[in-house]
Amino acid sequence: MDTGVGIAAPFGRLLRALRQSRRLTIEELAEASGVSGRAIGDMERGKSRRPHRGTVTALAQGLELDEAAHADLLAAARAARPGARAAGSLKASPHTLPRGVRDFVGRHEELAVLRALAQEAADSGPTPAGGPRVPPAAVVCGPPGSGKTTLAVRLAEELASSCPDGAFLVDMRGLDERPLTAEQAVSGLLGSWGVGDAELARLGTEERLARYQEIAAGLRAVLVLDNAGGEAQVRPLLPREGRLLVVVTSRRALAGLEGMRRVELGGLSRQESAALLRAVVGGGRVDAEPSAADVVTELCGRLPLALRVAANWAATRTNWSLRRLADRLADEDRRLDALSAGDLRINSAFALSYSRLAPEAARMFRLLSLVPGGDFSVAPAAVLAGVPLPDAEDLLEELLEAGLLMTSRQDRYRLHDLLRLYAASRHRTEDGEERSLAARSRLRHWLLETAVLAGRWYEPDYGRPAPDPGRLVALDDREQAARWIKAEGDAWLAAFREAAARGEHARVVEVAEAMHWFSDHWVSWGHWTEVYERAATAGAALDDAGLEATHRNYLAWAYWACARRHDEAVEAAEDALRLAGAAGNVLQQAWAHAYLGWLRDAVGDMPPAADHYHRALELFTEADDVTGYLQVSCGVIRVLRGAGRARAAVETYQGILDALADPRHHDRIPPNVRDFTLLSAVYSVSFVHLGQGQWQEAADALRSVRGQFDARGWYRQAGKVHLHLGQALAHLGERAGAAAEYRAVLALGDRVPADVRDEAHAGLAALAAGRPAPAGPLVQ
Repeated sequence: MDTGVGIAAPFGRLLRALRQSRRLTIEELAEASGVSGRAIGDMERGKSRRPHRGTVTALAQGLELDEAAHADLLAAARAARPGARAAGSLKASPHTLPRGVRDFVGRHEELAVLRALAQEAADSGPTPAGGPRVPPAAVVCGPPGSGKTTLAVRLAEELASSCPDGAFLVDMRGLDERPLTAEQAVSGLLGSWGVGDAELARLGTEERLARYQEIAAGLRAVLVLDNAGGEAQVRPLLPREGRLLVVVTSRRALAGLEGMRRVELGGLSRQESAALLRAVVGGGRVDAEPSAADVVTELCGRLPLALRVAANWAATRTNWSLRRLADRLADEDRRLDALSAGDLRINSAFALSYSRLAPEAARMFRLLSLVPGGDFSVAPAAVLAGVPLPDAEDLLEELLEAGLLMTSRQDRYRLHDLLRLYAASRHRTEDGEERSLAARSRLRHWLLETAVLAGRWYEPDYGRPAPDPGRLVALDDREQAARWIKAEGDAWLAAFREAAARGEHARVVEVAEAMHWFSDHWVSWGHWTEVYERAATAGAALDDAGLEATHRNYLAWAYWACARRHDEAVEAAEDALRLAGAAGNVLQQAWAHAYLGWLRDAVGDMPPAADHYHRALELFTEADDVTGYLQVSCGVIRVLRGAGRARAAVETYQGILDALADPRHHDRIPPNVRDFTLLSAVYSVSFVHLGQGQWQEAADALRSVRGQFDARGWYRQAGKVHLHLGQALAHLGERAGAAAEYRAVLALGDRVPADVRDEAHAGLAALAAGRPAPAGPLVQ
């Protein structure tokens, strides 16, 4: 339809022209759209400059605009609003609380129970017998849509002032095909609580659980374990002592958990339901039609989710009565029978709001059912819908206004489980298999292509990707790349799994290869073994022995560094050695020996470790690979020290320095590899000096790396640097400097192991008593 009005016209003039072109008065448009005549007049006169997306959609439907004219009206409205948020801005912690609802009502009794429990946790001290007291915990259970998460978030927000260590939420994803395991939740929380990735890499499953309990015992905080599917997910996360309040939300009562206070949610009371309508729609409209309001709440089963969806629909149609809303809900009730919550059918509210969406917003809603993972940003939604970022954000905001979408942490969104089911059912009905496959393919390719670009920031031969004005996410530096990989980890991993299932072997190994260097920076993720198992399988499917050897080497690293599965790591490295030999791939033979040396070194089996290291050095020399040679050389320092060959260890260290300084290697060693190699070598040789009582050499070495491990989040090594520097300075008579280093260890708190802190305390006590500096075991 040609309206004769340009897209650049201000919103008010465009709206007036469209209304007049249809020979409608303001009152007639108000009746047709549900938007009040006063609001329409304010918009046309420019008094209301920022109309909501839902209001614009209601006007477009009242004007019976086609898609092109509707898009013009939306564009004019968008121009009157502030610009879209910058893409890619993310909170550092993945467990930040989502934004609570502003118009929370009711649940007074349930909140009172939880507040009392929070006070009990705050007051918890030792038992009369002097032992630790187990802090209280709660399970908030109830049917889908009953507001379990909303209640838990409300409690956490209320307790913010009395919980100095903060509030955290972990989506346990209990209804997913692959729910979050307790081990994965522990690793994520430890990262949010300041435990460095390098330390997590050194801890086995039981050690991580012990570390979790140690830190939890000292926290004054709230932890929400949202959407738990079963007791096994939750039980290891319940603190054994301290003042951490844990609130679990679940559709089940989780009766197998002992000592839990259970708070069961059902529908709201009649008064609470009316209060929610008043909060969203307005008190005047509800008070004017109390019987119609009662009908609306009953048709919604008094469930908060359904009530909010229906109320948001009515809120943008201020000229329509609640009786009209009730009639529409009754009409729509038979449209879909797929969703239910026990005996409560709430799909009518969803169907009504969905039916009033603009076509593009309805399409976006349906497509969002294809987004993998828990929450998502604007970019994946834009890819699914095939629209620019600003348009995608507008569509998401329209869904948010309609109550069909919820916010997550900062600029991210999420679908309630029931709404995801509803969206999926509409998608199957309206879009068909062919369109669904095309949208899935579009998202899968974008996620994996972006994962490759982000991961390659850490690869020596790549770095910054080529400029692309069409790129949907910012990847201008390594930090942005890392934030994207972590924030979208669930999504690109799901795409990676789908690619593997579809036999896209080349893409699987490309993604895994791109992530190889980055994986060192996120050892605690919990999925690297799967990534490299699938990549090795893909290499075998491509009938490429060298490629399979490469990824079995990576798999050996993942088995040990990420999962502490030593026997499987050795087997993977031996398989890689065999495959690389068959393929004549010298470089992968070198890496297989390097990994086997590392694995033997890790369990104190030094003679075989030395043999593998020396064979790796020979092969790296043959392959002319200086970076591999240098990394293995750092391991050789440890082996030589363990064999009592201090002079040879120092000579190896000097060889590393010479290679790093050699002009021929200047462009062959990437800056990040150069820095890491030097850091590792200096750290290793400092133990040689300490063992020989060469206090000045040890102090010089440790001073040169002080602070570098802290900056990387490798707190165990950071604590050792401070501790051993303190010991060296104490032996040199520099008592003030030694005391400062011991205190630096203690300042790291529980981010360093207890035995390291104990040695620091012993060092301070020795200084105070004038005794010689204590010498603990020299374990790297």
